[in-house]
Amino acid sequence: MIFRHRFDPTSLREYDIRGTVGRTIGTEDAYAIGRTFGNVVAGDGGSTVVIGYDGRLSSPSLERALVEGAMASGMDVVRIGCGPTPMLYFASAQLNADGAIMVTGSHNPPDHNGFKLVLANRPFFGPQIQMLGQMAATGNVGAHKPGTTRALEVKGAYIDRLLRDHRGDTRPLNVIWDCGNGAAGNVLSLLVRRLPGRHRVLNAAIDGHFPAHHPDPTIPANLQQMIAAVRQDRADLGIAFDGDADRLGVVDDTGEILLADQLLMILARDMLRDHPGATIIADIKTSQVVFDEITRSGGQPCMWKSGHSQMKTRMAETGALLAGEMSGHIFFADRWYGFDDALYAALRLLDVVSRLDGPLSAVRRALPHTVSTPELRFPCPDMRKFDVIAEVATRLEQAGATVCDIDGVRVSTPDGWWLLRASNTQASLVARAEGTTQAALDRLTAALSAQLARSGVTLPDFSCHATPH
Repeated sequence: MIFRHRFDPTSLREYDIRGTVGRTIGTEDAYAIGRTFGNVVAGDGGSTVVIGYDGRLSSPSLERALVEGAMASGMDVVRIGCGPTPMLYFASAQLNADGAIMVTGSHNPPDHNGFKLVLANRPFFGPQIQMLGQMAATGNVGAHKPGTTRALEVKGAYIDRLLRDHRGDTRPLNVIWDCGNGAAGNVLSLLVRRLPGRHRVLNAAIDGHFPAHHPDPTIPANLQQMIAAVRQDRADLGIAFDGDADRLGVVDDTGEILLADQLLMILARDMLRDHPGATIIADIKTSQVVFDEITRSGGQPCMWKSGHSQMKTRMAETGALLAGEMSGHIFFADRWYGFDDALYAALRLLDVVSRLDGPLSAVRRALPHTVSTPELRFPCPDMRKFDVIAEVATRLEQAGATVCDIDGVRVSTPDGWWLLRASNTQASLVARAEGTTQAALDRLTAALSAQLARSGVTLPDFSCHATPH
């Protein structure tokens, strides 16, 4: 019997397959992903696929359909159950699996869900995802003898591995953690029992309704509960995770938020003491100060495209030991596997903070200062967002502007820089600007706004604020 399936084209994203449950993604799609991806694995001579899922309400049913599809392609499926996405990456690496799939909606709204795919422990993304859609649509999926399935408990081994390199016993810390009712809850609750110091865990119960707040630590409103707890408990810091725990957000001992590139700078300085000259990658949204500081600290900075798949691929190409994105993904290849793991990054941060002579807030205040916008994310239809970028790029080229175009457009001027790129995970555009002074930032944002207006897009109102990069 020939198998054919057509995905909603909007669900086939750059880094994953994702959509609104019941509208653009469902169990039939999950089965088709398992069926087609299993054929890809088999075509590479593989036979084992590891599958996990997050805490969203729709994840168990999608996982079951996914397993059925993979087995129908002859795969031997290892089911690790509910947990963080990095636990799936860990299991895949430990088992040397031929493929892995995580059912997760990450930080998107509760009615969204999706699939992150790994082939031979490397990201499966971009043209590969489009190929998967074409295979399903054309029926280019062979018949196979049914595969097998088995459950595997990996939480214990994952926690043991997280703790193996932990060195944070110089000074016991008082830490507030916020799981956001996401997939980190069970693992983190077990992990903190084995850490020195005092640890208070908020919203540990995995609940796909996300009753406390939305699980996206890049949005300040989602950190307010943790900030209040840090101040109330006089904690050393607070650490929050997104829905599948591959991204983190951090606040210092005063409850002030550290931006993700500030966190990368702190981690980079520490790592470069052990690995002088190491390559460190930051995404195109990152402050110029970070690249300058990596150089000053003896490292080799590399600017690259945003997106966890792009980062992991670039790390493998360059041999980089550390990478980070403004979205809160942190990637360690130093003593770790090179994938984005917010739990591991959190432990590395605890190591750093435990060795400080003073509070984390003193480090934050001592960082170089610039004036920047927050990350500006505003709606733009999926069918239009890339055209807007192309139009802006053409006009900038005609004007002779200094542009980095590895991911959208990053325009450099004597005032600083501004960035405009299309989100690969949402129907939106993303912008940011950083100036040497407030007046410089005003000129940069005016130029950005003018370019958007010429393409029929309005830059949303925002409050510029000084950020200590």
